[in-house]
Amino acid sequence: MMSRAGEALTPLKVRLLCAGAALAATCHAGGAAAQDVAPAIACEAVMDLATDRFIVETASPVPAGPAPGPAGASSAPLPEHCLVQGMIDPRVGADGRDYGVGIEVRMPAAWNGRFLFQGGAGLDGVLNPALGNVAGAPSALARGFAVVSTDGGHRGESGVDGAFGLDQQARIDYAYNALGQATVKGKEIVEAYYGVAPDRSYFMGCSNGGRQGLVASQRFPTYFDGVVAGNPAISFTRLAIDQVWNAQAIARAAPRDADGRPILSRAFSESDLDLVADTLLQRCDGLDGLADGMINDWRACDFDPGELACAGEKTDSCLSQEQATALRDWHDGPRNSSGEALYGSFPYDTGIAGSAWRGMNLGSSETGQPNAANTTLGATTTRYYALTPPDPDFDIMSFDFDRDVARTRETAALGDGDATYLETFVRSGKMIVYTGLSDQGMAAGRLTDWYDQAVTDTGEAMRDSVSIFLVPGMTHCGGGQATDRFDMLEAIVAWVEDGRAPERIVATGDAFPAVSRPLCPHPKVARYEGGDESDADSFICRE
Repeated sequence: MMSRAGEALTPLKVRLLCAGAALAATCHAGGAAAQDVAPAIACEAVMDLATDRFIVETASPVPAGPAPGPAGASSAPLPEHCLVQGMIDPRVGADGRDYGVGIEVRMPAAWNGRFLFQGGAGLDGVLNPALGNVAGAPSALARGFAVVSTDGGHRGESGVDGAFGLDQQARIDYAYNALGQATVKGKEIVEAYYGVAPDRSYFMGCSNGGRQGLVASQRFPTYFDGVVAGNPAISFTRLAIDQVWNAQAIARAAPRDADGRPILSRAFSESDLDLVADTLLQRCDGLDGLADGMINDWRACDFDPGELACAGEKTDSCLSQEQATALRDWHDGPRNSSGEALYGSFPYDTGIAGSAWRGMNLGSSETGQPNAANTTLGATTTRYYALTPPDPDFDIMSFDFDRDVARTRETAALGDGDATYLETFVRSGKMIVYTGLSDQGMAAGRLTDWYDQAVTDTGEAMRDSVSIFLVPGMTHCGGGQATDRFDMLEAIVAWVEDGRAPERIVATGDAFPAVSRPLCPHPKVARYEGGDESDADSFICRE
């Protein structure tokens, strides 16, 4: 499309002009150009971008069709697009393994001018399809975004393989460098393919991808116009310490096998955890004005597990003293012998009775060989990545919270994602951060502490550019007794491009059919004001 003066219009300029009546016929809903950008070169020609420092492994067209991956991963088929896979800075590590920053780029035949970086998960090591999935909504690729993903600078046997931590450069790549390298290279590929650079750049990820989103705003503050960081693994090394703390806390309440080893899966029965969840709901569910199975006003919830401690023998209607102490320690988070908090606190919420909490903290092993995630993924992260130097044989049950915390200092400096001075980012970017109040691994209290400190250190401009949303009942990146389905991609685009700050985001979920609820920006919570109890419009966001 050309302007009246003959100037070539980028997709963004066209979208801006769409506000004018003269061009209304050329525009469609959402402000995007009806005639999106078409490729300037053939997909196969991307192979010509290869250099000594960039290997192009694949550049091939993909016809329109269903998205790869598990059924239901995306609610919309993918458009025709160009798939590119490659490797940045390939090398052989000290351990003899092949390393390099793997990258995948998917570019639709009809491009809306937007670039999206898709965050990773776990310990990365896997090159996931660059789709930009959104739960219950069309993926970013299906909406016309060009999408990029990376393996974090290494390939592993799975997303929980920590062996890369033995290689110095791989640790740096995972911490932050792969994010920066893949962003720059991804934008170069997009510009070469379409003949024009992206108008807007976004980031969206959850878990480790959420940590990468925070890192993007802190290490690369000009790379993205909008960031969505979900359930972020903020303070990543301290998160590893928390997983060790939790394993030790649960072990103190667990029965022992013949060799004296704790059987974590038997520390709490299903009825024990149901008792806690039911008591929580009775105490705190109605604090927001409506007892509906979700605890919105989590800060006002004053529950303490000691209230359920047995006066005498253990029964199904009470907790043992050891169980009550373990739950209190778990929710308070790790501390050293002086009482100094080392990570952050977990709110008391309904997810404690779910399979996610059990899998993270108890596992299913009926022996003294545990399989809870805290003792598998948590141990791997601690041994190979959090500790410097890495210590593959380290016994997490012997971790000393006075002595050993200092061993995480170097890794923390690389990629913890908890910097609180974001002056450059808040002048040019917007960020939505969200997490589940029932996240079984990431402490919501650590996230709110970070945000409050960032407001202090960055100034009130932080509130105008960064909002965090806490989802009652939601476990890690989804699930739980929650309205866990919401479109943060739509929300961040509206904020960046239309100036519509997310004052409330409507959510639904399978746990509560035909129910909608507003998610509110911290420190506000959703409060019932009367009317249809199933409708988000019956709630307002206020403190």
